Amino acid sequence: MGDEDTLLNLTSANLNTGLRGVPVGTCRTSFVTPEQGVHYCGYPISELAMMSPEDIIFLLFHKELPDLEQSVEFRKNLQSRGALPDGVEEVLATLPVNGHPMDWLSIGIHTLGMLDCKNDWREDALNLIARLPRLLGLIFRYREERLTNIPADDLSLPLVARFTNTVDLTDIDKAVMNRVLSTYLVLHMDHGGGNLSTFAGKAVASGHATVYSSMAGAMNALSGPLHGRANQSCFEFVKRIGTHDPAEVENFVRGELEARRPVFGFGHAVLRSEDPRATAQFELGEEICPDDEYFKTIRVLREIAPKVLSENPKIRNPNANVDIASGTLLNFVGLVDAEYYTTFFGWARVAGIGAQIVDERTVMRDGRGIPIYRPKYIAEEQTLRYID
Repeated sequence: MGDEDTLLNLTSANLNTGLRGVPVGTCRTSFVTPEQGVHYCGYPISELAMMSPEDIIFLLFHKELPDLEQSVEFRKNLQSRGALPDGVEEVLATLPVNGHPMDWLSIGIHTLGMLDCKNDWREDALNLIARLPRLLGLIFRYREERLTNIPADDLSLPLVARFTNTVDLTDIDKAVMNRVLSTYLVLHMDHGGGNLSTFAGKAVASGHATVYSSMAGAMNALSGPLHGRANQSCFEFVKRIGTHDPAEVENFVRGELEARRPVFGFGHAVLRSEDPRATAQFELGEEICPDDEYFKTIRVLREIAPKVLSENPKIRNPNANVDIASGTLLNFVGLVDAEYYTTFFGWARVAGIGAQIVDERTVMRDGRGIPIYRPKYIAEEQTLRYID
């Protein structure tokens, strides 16, 4: 049944299902296929995984990869936008240190909008992308009360290096951290138009709220345990396993299933094979941390869990997804507090959601933009009259 048929054959069974599978629009930045996973502007993610975040941001906004000259100019453009407006640190200093980092991120994005909003969809989206590395680094510093000797923001650095320069963790290899974070950002930047955070951000923007208010709404959606916070839960799950012995890992997985607890890091709504984003992270891990204890655990888990999960005929894709390896790699490079992991997801998604908001507000319908989102809800007693 095609999308047109779906639109013409809605029944009461389609109600109260979270709009799952119900087409509501088109997406110019990305799509997902069962075989190759997410594609950015037509390119499968496996071809993009090791490129720079700046070049992928260019791709999402321009719908083509940059040549060398365009890449250089775009990096300069982002650098020119990167300085935070005065007043951001004063707001961060008022926030409770026990608040979740995603709440800090949402408030930080709102703060940027209140201090310097251009009310131009594209300008504000790019400004937010350029300023987020410094903002996120400061969130780490203020939330952890590491307020002395904060390095100045070096706007000549790439986006990721500006974050690692600001957070300034000791006894780490910044080059390896930069590489892990760059790969993480590229793999997480976009994932079609219908995931909760992207849809939430676009829905808020459809009421002509600012990019900043829209993105804060998207981050709030991402913060939930069923969405972006799953990557935090996945690494906590890996730590609970506590072994890389195959028999013990299998016993652990079976025990979780028997207790009706989730086996994190496996399965995908669309894919029918291992997520290429997981494959890319495993390849990176084999290069930089093959002997790391947690990496050895997920290496075994990658082999064991699909075999156990596939015993359930209702599970159509028992294979590893993007969350399985990301926490292990982040932990290896010194980012050991899993509460922060969703903020990296949010950092990445700001690019994809920002590009989609710009498309929906300035490109769609010959530049008129998508109307305000207003799905129809039906009084329960009227359902039969309207649909069945």
